[in-house]
Amino acid sequence: MSKDLSLSVLDLMPVRTGQTTADSLAASVELAQAADRLGYTRYWVAEHHNMPAVAATNPPVSIALLAARTERIRVGSGGVMLPNHTPLVIAEQFALLEAAFPGRIDLGIGRAPGSDPVTSYALRQGRGNDAVAEFDAYVNDIIAWLEPEGVELGVGGRRYALRATPAATSAPPVWLLGSSDYSARLAAKLGLPYVFAHHFAGEGTGQALDLYRSLFTPGVTSAPRTFLTVNAVVAKTEAEAIAQARPNLLSMLALRTNQPMRPQLNIDEALQTQIPPAHQVLADAMSDKWLIGTADQVAGRLQELAERYDVDEVMIHPVAGADAATDPRRSPNRVQTLELLGQALHRETAATH
Repeated sequence: MSKDLSLSVLDLMPVRTGQTTADSLAASVELAQAADRLGYTRYWVAEHHNMPAVAATNPPVSIALLAARTERIRVGSGGVMLPNHTPLVIAEQFALLEAAFPGRIDLGIGRAPGSDPVTSYALRQGRGNDAVAEFDAYVNDIIAWLEPEGVELGVGGRRYALRATPAATSAPPVWLLGSSDYSARLAAKLGLPYVFAHHFAGEGTGQALDLYRSLFTPGVTSAPRTFLTVNAVVAKTEAEAIAQARPNLLSMLALRTNQPMRPQLNIDEALQTQIPPAHQVLADAMSDKWLIGTADQVAGRLQELAERYDVDEVMIHPVAGADAATDPRRSPNRVQTLELLGQALHRETAATH
């Protein structure tokens, strides 16, 4: 991997036509092992609920599965949607993950629901926006509980120790995730590392990162630390990459236009699916922000993106679809994206040193 630009991976654990949840998990294990082998820095899994095309519903469980099947790469959440959970439970889960895989766990925290309103209501047991309003306090609580010494509370005139795990020797780093100014401001205020969801928002990236850096106050970290996420498909030809990107593009288009969600189409199905003229502008706007092409094309655009936003790490969300005949327990085109991109960056680094 390039010494100048570190690459990481974001995985939503997609479920495509003909796949079971078990198949999707097996494909993600293979992808994580490829990222580990290729020298990627970290591998994060998302949190989404009640979506036919996404198996990433429970980051701590997914992280345990992936960390156990890899050797070196950092594994984390991109992210835990904190309003859906009791903060102490999240602290306990990640304290145990850190104990099992010391120095390899990241806790990325987000504020979005990661679901539709009905599912969100069920997840939050009717708490509604109360959990969102308490987000700042919850983040602070988790940071304190994760420390080996935990916290002490005054209860009935006595001191009461509260720890995420009895005898921790280390704590996983906490990152704030966001696609708006809110998370940028909070990360700066608390002195936390910050990740902008460029793969989802695509707009406001520069403003959010500039705001974070300008307002940063040393806290958990002594200096601003950030990277961004981006959707990518890399293939041997540009035409192949465009075709491989289409299944995910149709899924995202359905989400953005409130269409019924379904398992991700295979490439042949996606190529045969017409985009309504009224939605074509939106589809083009989304795909224009993705990195789609050959290895050299994408590596060049990736370097430009990193320079534009002054980051030394980019998290790739490999969104390549699969052919109908592909083994359901594999996602070879997603693996190919990581392989070809890593090779191209190696060549680019060697040529400039």
